Amino acid sequence: MTLQTEPQTKVASLDLERQMIVILDFGSQYSELIARRIRETQVYSEVLSYRTSASQLRQLSPKGIILSGGPNSVYDEAAPHCDPEIWSLGIPILGVCYGMQLMVQQLGGTVERTDRGEYGKASLYIDDPTDLFTNVEDGTTMWMSHGDSVTALPSGFERLAHTENTDCAAIAHQEQKLYGVQFHPEVVHSIGGLALIRNFVYHICHCEPTWTTAAFVEEAIREIRARVGDKRVLLALSGGVDSSTLAFLLHRAIGDQLTCMFIDQGFMRKLEPERLLKLFDEQFHIPVQYVNARDRFLAAIAGVTDPEEKRKRIGHEFIRVFEAESKRLGPFDYLAQGTLYPDVIESADTNIDPKTGERVAVKIKSHHNVGGLPKDLRFKLVEPLRKLFKDEVRKVGRSIGLPEEIVQRHPFPGPGLAIRILGEVTEERLEILRDADLIVRQEINRSGIYHDLWQAFAVLLPIRSVGVMGDQRTYAYPIVLRFVTSEDGMTADWAKVPYDLLETISNRIVNEVAGVNRVVYDVTSKPPGTIEWE
Repeated sequence: MTLQTEPQTKVASLDLERQMIVILDFGSQYSELIARRIRETQVYSEVLSYRTSASQLRQLSPKGIILSGGPNSVYDEAAPHCDPEIWSLGIPILGVCYGMQLMVQQLGGTVERTDRGEYGKASLYIDDPTDLFTNVEDGTTMWMSHGDSVTALPSGFERLAHTENTDCAAIAHQEQKLYGVQFHPEVVHSIGGLALIRNFVYHICHCEPTWTTAAFVEEAIREIRARVGDKRVLLALSGGVDSSTLAFLLHRAIGDQLTCMFIDQGFMRKLEPERLLKLFDEQFHIPVQYVNARDRFLAAIAGVTDPEEKRKRIGHEFIRVFEAESKRLGPFDYLAQGTLYPDVIESADTNIDPKTGERVAVKIKSHHNVGGLPKDLRFKLVEPLRKLFKDEVRKVGRSIGLPEEIVQRHPFPGPGLAIRILGEVTEERLEILRDADLIVRQEINRSGIYHDLWQAFAVLLPIRSVGVMGDQRTYAYPIVLRFVTSEDGMTADWAKVPYDLLETISNRIVNEVAGVNRVVYDVTSKPPGTIEWE
């Protein structure tokens, strides 16, 4: 699911999107995953709405089109349908689950509700081992999720594979290069799925593997220089992998025209602000404008216990500080944002300047500050990472010299420790949580499991419980440990870490952190719980 870091043959003027596969999204939870699987083959992919017209697709000139799955039945009155003209574009098309059924229905076949649905793992028996199924093992496991089935094929189509419950598990019109699979090759449960995708991308669409880290960095630097010229760019640095990678990339492209500003709101983990500034200043020679706004932020949420109100006030305070500091350090023509491709798919937090046609910022993404900029504080946007998924950003960061401690840093919320302290946030509680959190990080690093976890952190509860320490009764705070595993943060499971690790962390926190006398472990998955407590 990443760009490849191996150096490729350099091209003087490389258009990475020339070799493109388009995914038309019909509401599947896996549409984004299909795009990521395509990029694993070193070919660029984009997710577009199923409403995209044939003429728009013709202008994009993709090498191939994939129709995603979806929750509907094709025969429902309100079911989403694509432009029927796409079948005559002459571009290879692969329909996945709903996408295959839509292909069948629009081209004259029949899709019906059947008595036997098929959900989960199924053995796939291949009738035609060529083309789409080259090097896919007969009897391989594929992931099924359907209650409807194809009961009659359109003219010119043939069956490529079947399962015990599904007669038409894969179909094709070889002459027109139209293919359909009833299963989901993009999910990890489909053993031969990636091989099938590679067959479609390389053998059927004849794509070339141009989507590489080296090529992306080269083109991004060229585009940044062309867009920015001799103007100044402002970047609000958070210390996470997105903004840090962006800072490195921009500095390589435009040098001193970049100004990085780090607003310390007082809610980061122990020693993190100092470490961040030292890394960027001393080791990487990228100057950072440090803004100490700890007192302002703490005052802004004094007495606040509602989590949404807490977030709102932190966001508003960030706006005020950002506005004042950008004017002091400016003027700036451009604002750099670490927008990623999932943000592009899901978000519409930008406006178009009617005079210039430029995208202008009306909101800084919540990854950085959970707030929005005033509409009269206008910048043109620079978003070099907006084509990348998170795992691709990590590859790019690593390739341009970002240290592993940042590249592999666990996700950290914009409001920081302020939402890991339930109830009112005070300086005393912040210090307690910082000390406990530091012990957690030290011990999971020492045990070697840091990179096995999606997140691992401590939470401070605003209650006190009775304890006994040194033959004396105590009345102190409990700390909750929250360790989870996940692939994308959308769902998560509590981590089954060794008991002796939990025991070590508990003993250290109780012995070393004043004000804590109890440590508990959260064994709730997501859903029903969330990863963060607020």
